[in-house]
Amino acid sequence: MTTPAAVCIGESMAVLLPERTGPLEHAETFRRGFGGAESNVACALAGLGVPAAWISRVGADGLGRSLVAQIAAHGVDTSAVAVDPDRPTGLYLKETGAGGDHPHDLGAGRSRLHYYRRGSAASAMGPEVLADPAAAPLLDGASLIHLTGITPALSDSCHRLVRSLLAVPGRRISFDLNWRPALWAGRDRQALRFLMNGSQIVLLGADEAREVLGTDDPEGLRRLLPRPEVLVLKDDGRRSTAIARDGSVLAEPALRVEVVEPTGAGDAFAAGYLAGVVRGLPQAGCLRLGHLSAASALTVRGDLGAAPPADVVERLLAADPAGWAATRVDADGFHPAAAR
Repeated sequence: MTTPAAVCIGESMAVLLPERTGPLEHAETFRRGFGGAESNVACALAGLGVPAAWISRVGADGLGRSLVAQIAAHGVDTSAVAVDPDRPTGLYLKETGAGGDHPHDLGAGRSRLHYYRRGSAASAMGPEVLADPAAAPLLDGASLIHLTGITPALSDSCHRLVRSLLAVPGRRISFDLNWRPALWAGRDRQALRFLMNGSQIVLLGADEAREVLGTDDPEGLRRLLPRPEVLVLKDDGRRSTAIARDGSVLAEPALRVEVVEPTGAGDAFAAGYLAGVVRGLPQAGCLRLGHLSAASALTVRGDLGAAPPADVVERLLAADPAGWAATRVDADGFHPAAAR
């Protein structure tokens, strides 16, 4: 397998998806899948042609074996995924509203995730991962290591793992805030500011920035996070903005998308943006590739959409602002404006 250019570290869980929409108490049959921010990014990177690896830990159970096989099937290097003989693979259930009049229905198009991850195999990861003979070569050879704010919230040992990764000189770290209030209950959220400030690339939503840092103003964010090369601020599907260390700002509008389901779009955006970084694209190209990848995820049910076709990507990366703005995306694919 090609040496991974990007390595993603974090928990992936087995997911049970009801065959029908509506309240979970009405669900009788489920499909099995997997989900996790870091593994989602790894899969999407691989789909975009960036060799990627995922480092984690699963239980010695069928759910763990299944999700590792599914992630590997996306072209991701899973050689450094450890198996914990004592702790289980994490699990979550996904509930999607049907739009009916049942009092517990979430509403059409809305979804909720129910997590069963406390004490999971991945939550026991710690700094020893850096010395693991399977993981160390991947980390040393990668041009980019991707982390999220989920991992340090899983346990004290996972928090130490993230801090240890940031402490190694010469590594390029991307950090997606991925704010999960429930995971941070009882923990000091200010730790996230330290972790973001120790990374080279930081991705965060405007709503997350307001909640965790108290502002979504570019200048205010730069005062709080002066060290990263770039802050990438995502604004509720309207635009993304790159805020450079010198304070310069570049924004790219999101594409017009007929949304099927929003789950996974943030991870897909991160993968697209980071694929642009690995490819050496200019900042505008990285932002556009993030939007293209997110649009693919928005038009499917589930976390992962098919990678946008390479010819469409190249055409839209080169499009002028009017051509970009006129592009539509739906479940049938991308519909760029007709060439004039």
